[in-house]
Amino acid sequence: MAVAGSADLPGKPEAPSAALAGLLDAIGAGAYVVDAQGRIIAVNALAERLLERPAVDLLGRDAHDLLHRDAAGRPMPRARCRMRHAFHAGRPAQVESDYFARGDGSLLPISWLIAPYGGAGGDESATLVLFHAVDDRGRGGTRPDPSAQPLTELERLALLAEATARLTSTLDVDETLRRLVALVVPRLAEWAVIDLITERDEVWRTVVVHAEGDTLVHHDDLQGPMPPLPEESPMPLSRALRGVASAVAAPETYQREPDSGIALEQRRLFEATGMHSAAIAPIRSAREVLGALTLGRAGRSREFTPADLPLIEDIARRAGIALDNARLYQRQRKVAETMQNHLLPQMPRVPGLEMTVRYLPAPNASQVGGDWYDAFRLSDDATALAVGDVVGHDLEAAAGMAQLRNMLRAYAWSQQDPPSRILERLDEAIMHITDVTMATVILSRVEETPDGRWKLSWTNAGHPPPLLISHDGLARYLTDGHGILLGTGVGRPRPDATVLLPPGSTLVLYTDGLIEEPGHTLDEGLDRLRRHAAALAHRPLASFTDQLLRRVRPLDNDDDVALLTLRTPSGSNAGGTAPGSRR
Repeated sequence: MAVAGSADLPGKPEAPSAALAGLLDAIGAGAYVVDAQGRIIAVNALAERLLERPAVDLLGRDAHDLLHRDAAGRPMPRARCRMRHAFHAGRPAQVESDYFARGDGSLLPISWLIAPYGGAGGDESATLVLFHAVDDRGRGGTRPDPSAQPLTELERLALLAEATARLTSTLDVDETLRRLVALVVPRLAEWAVIDLITERDEVWRTVVVHAEGDTLVHHDDLQGPMPPLPEESPMPLSRALRGVASAVAAPETYQREPDSGIALEQRRLFEATGMHSAAIAPIRSAREVLGALTLGRAGRSREFTPADLPLIEDIARRAGIALDNARLYQRQRKVAETMQNHLLPQMPRVPGLEMTVRYLPAPNASQVGGDWYDAFRLSDDATALAVGDVVGHDLEAAAGMAQLRNMLRAYAWSQQDPPSRILERLDEAIMHITDVTMATVILSRVEETPDGRWKLSWTNAGHPPPLLISHDGLARYLTDGHGILLGTGVGRPRPDATVLLPPGSTLVLYTDGLIEEPGHTLDEGLDRLRRHAAALAHRPLASFTDQLLRRVRPLDNDDDVALLTLRTPSGSNAGGTAPGSRR
């Protein structure tokens, strides 16, 4: 086919004119124009019909990524794309047999021709693509056939490398399963079924997914609990779930009298999905069998053969390692969270005061750490408040937190001393009788004065300062009483500070996970906390605390957060804030 006059096409690729679109429509073939980056900038109506894609889905898209496929329906590697080579060389080219992807996911066999055309000033920066469907009707396409061409050794190794990278980079079981399905469907099969063995040795059909074009459709109606796993059944799925062997299966495999409930469920699966061939492989870790992966082919796809099993076994083996790691992680997280919940105390009831606490575990670490809060009545009827952070984000940090908190309680109860003296003795003891390396903590005591006001006394061992907000929204940090953190081995006197809390004021004690954010300074985090706390001062205390946590905690926070808020009663008989005094 000649492309006479292609250089005369008007308009620039950056802003194709209506005249260009009109000229494309006059061409008796599917036609589109791409710019210097390969993005589609104009398309004719025949191309829309052949590709089953409206212009709005084509314009601005990279033509290679969107359309170019191999005979199996897989994305065409750029290095192997003949059209891409001609495009970059800026020369005309013609190919009699190739494939485009339709909007519904089917393949359109085509012949094509491309030629550069000159933009304004003769700058050849755009390319015209003309294509015909292989058959006369323009409807000669077929669904992508995952088995049309067996994977080459290089493609097989690339797939296994991708499986390793993608499956081992998450510690979430559901995400691992999603990634496993995306790896194999539709690349290797139209259907993927995953049966998992639960911790109670029950079999659960967890995933049944079917590829419809580029869309993965989940069949919840085929998922759910499975019958018990038979100990001696020779049927393929039962053997895979026992970790015995992989196998190829067909509907005929399960047409005989079922020897177990699982065999009956497999017969129903073949009937419901229309699979004519399946490959079934165990999913196992180094310790145990976790389940089975079933890949199914339907329609005109080639049947699985035993030669296909080694690749599927390798993928299932990698999935087993990833699932085992994710399960171990989630098990540890559950233990840690349970431990943390039992370690953190209930708040005491103090007449006249409101108190609210919140604890949020780290989202991306081990889900538990050394952040803690505490509040308890003292022997002289004052109330002790404490917030601290033991170095670490694991079970050891949580255990160290428990040791530190219990020792602090004992010292504070038995010795009616200022907070500074209690922390001095705690600092002397922790290096000798605990596993704590370093920790920050604020210890304070709040008590009612004879004239009905509330007084706060505190000492700060390397912790972010408390925030005090008046009922009118005036917020300031209590920076007095600051000393070095615990566990340094440097023995020196610690300072105390005292302040009278205004009526209706709110005190905020928190750990650094609330204010620290990667790429931002600590001062920015403190300012963010101050501004939001002032804006929320009128809220009831529980709402104040929840909203403060939601608004201030950074989205990419990787630390746990302990938060304790206290509010004094409103009243006209209480005075203002007294100046802080130091020891």
